[in-house]
Amino acid sequence: MRFVEEFRDPQAARALVAAITELTAALGRDAEAPYKFMEVCGGHTHTIYRHGLEHVLPPGVELVHGPGCPVCVIPMGRIDDAIWLAEQPGVVFATFGDMMRVPGSRGSLLDAKARGADCRFVYSPLDALKIALDDPARHVVFFAVGFETTAPSTAVTLLRARQLGVTNFSVFANHVTIVPPIRAILDSPDLRLDGFLGPGHVSTVVGTGPYAFVAETYRKPLVVAGFEPLDVLQSVHMLLTQLHEGRCEVENQYARVVRPEGNPQALRLLEETMELRPHFEWRGLGSIPLSALKVHRDFAAWDAEERFSMPGVRVADPRACQCGEVLRGALKPWECRVFGTACTPETPIGTCMVSSEGACAAYYNYGRLHRETALLVGRRPPE
Repeated sequence: MRFVEEFRDPQAARALVAAITELTAALGRDAEAPYKFMEVCGGHTHTIYRHGLEHVLPPGVELVHGPGCPVCVIPMGRIDDAIWLAEQPGVVFATFGDMMRVPGSRGSLLDAKARGADCRFVYSPLDALKIALDDPARHVVFFAVGFETTAPSTAVTLLRARQLGVTNFSVFANHVTIVPPIRAILDSPDLRLDGFLGPGHVSTVVGTGPYAFVAETYRKPLVVAGFEPLDVLQSVHMLLTQLHEGRCEVENQYARVVRPEGNPQALRLLEETMELRPHFEWRGLGSIPLSALKVHRDFAAWDAEERFSMPGVRVADPRACQCGEVLRGALKPWECRVFGTACTPETPIGTCMVSSEGACAAYYNYGRLHRETALLVGRRPPE
């Protein structure tokens, strides 16, 4: 593993930007008809705005945000179910920090905690299992969220719970998979994309093979990208090179971490402990078939959805919130009517302003001058 500084070298960044600008000019693209590349992962969005990458790219390249933030895509109905679980007598509800602040129709898990529910921050599902071991008189529910990146840790915890015979622990599974939402976006009639920056963290588990359909069926190039500034810039250059050469392939820029076959051991753990749901609702994308994981039937004793009769009611997003459009790439955060006013990280209306990977949080924290910059480079934002 190289030092992080090598992937933030200003001289190398300037050389890449010059090469990107040259390629864009050769392809005849400008601000009137830019190439649109979607970065699927929220980690890429934060890199782009933390380091100001969108402002140094030529007007002929536009980066569009996708549904790769695991907290952002959880619909309000599932948050309401989580709050319902947390408020059951004798339940300890354990979750990652971001999920505590995601709003449902009855507030957030932090609000439930203020009302008396025993909601606790944990850093891993194994921490939740330890709470169950230390307090056998209470039932501990772990709120499992994330793409294939975090699902293996939940799988390990399920195996450990069975091995130890823990009976007061269960998982409320909300793990989602990356391929179905990409396909749903490609099938969307109101969004034109020219290529993808593929998710680096997910690809460490699933490899590069699952994205083959993007190039083969939809004829769009995809480059699996790392998370440092030079990673993103090189990935944009690789996409433009493919377009310039008339190629359409899946390439791996993040080769120092991602292997083509992914992580076979992690995939075996997922296969043993989880199974695909027939359907799952995504915020902004609706119900997508075979797009999420549930606890495998062999582990039903540790499945919160089997232990508890949750309401399971679908809840519409607040009318003022436009997180759905942001997650589909149809809207930039500063185009949302409540961005930075009614909706801030301190008072979030939607999930994109809550998560550390949310596009709205990235814009708010790092891109407050984006509207002014957009005007200067000729990308006039809507009034």
